[in-house]
Amino acid sequence: MTLNDVNELNADDASSWFEQCCASKVWIYHMVNARPYQNIEALTEQARKAWAKCSHDDYLEAFTAHPMIGDVDSLRKKFANTKEIAAGEQSGAASASESVLYQLKEANHAYLEKHGFIFIICATGLSALTMLEALQARLPNSTQEEMSNAAAEQIKITLLRINKALDE
Repeated sequence: MTLNDVNELNADDASSWFEQCCASKVWIYHMVNARPYQNIEALTEQARKAWAKCSHDDYLEAFTAHPMIGDVDSLRKKFANTKEIAAGEQSGAASASESVLYQLKEANHAYLEKHGFIFIICATGLSALTMLEALQARLPNSTQEEMSNAAAEQIKITLLRINKALDE
């Protein structure tokens, strides 16, 4: 789909298109209502501005659209409309050793228990070991600090997904 196509979608279809990039309803609302976009730079800038307007609850809503790192079955089942553009995001976990995958699983559950949401990282291009090291480094942080870290990672993921979803 081109940027022009996105600009011409009706509101419901545009909402679905933006949802594949980020699941926050508030973010989607801002993105749909800011159309038309003159170019990809304007779209990217609006994506950042819309994300900056989001609340703690909006962040959590976006995070729920992600599987835990290394949870490939969850990735397949959850939010099928992101399947095509999210397909390679955790490819680094696919070739990991059983030991690293087990440690990722354990650390992910500890993170979720401590912070109340899953570990969010822009995993594109990262090995499972790199993700594990980042997870272990961030686990001791305060929940407020992790909310900020996760939100920063979420916008990176969102921008990557926007670029993948556009055919330009």
